[in-house]
Amino acid sequence: MKRETEHRPQTMSGDHIDVLATNERFYSAFSECDYMLMESLWSQNDRVAMIPPGWAPLAGRGAVMAIWRRLLDNGRAPAVECHDARAYVFDDAAFVTCTEKFAGGEMSATNVFVREDGQWKIVHHHSGPRPQETAAPPSDSVH
Repeated sequence: MKRETEHRPQTMSGDHIDVLATNERFYSAFSECDYMLMESLWSQNDRVAMIPPGWAPLAGRGAVMAIWRRLLDNGRAPAVECHDARAYVFDDAAFVTCTEKFAGGEMSATNVFVREDGQWKIVHHHSGPRPQETAAPPSDSVH
């Protein structure tokens, strides 16, 4: 496996730029309640998953897209802005960590991508509450 390279503006590769652009389209689809765009961004493979805040994990493309359709087609999705996005690329896989900002709060999120037919596609989205003050984890913690 290729060594991971962290997103830094002065060393950003084409893959970093492409992953961050796909991540931005994800948040645009979410905020604009655009199901067709959302559907196009997710992997066509059934090995996708999502953990919405306060929900049990969802597995499989059918289950994940059904939730997006229900949320976006009804226009109930909150306007969400992605801030502080950082891309981490490993050959044909990548993930982005970011802060989701919306009316009433913020959440931490991770979006996982794979290269599929030459394009970056989402295979996992997880977001959840974040503490008001960011504390560093203990130096001996393992995750």
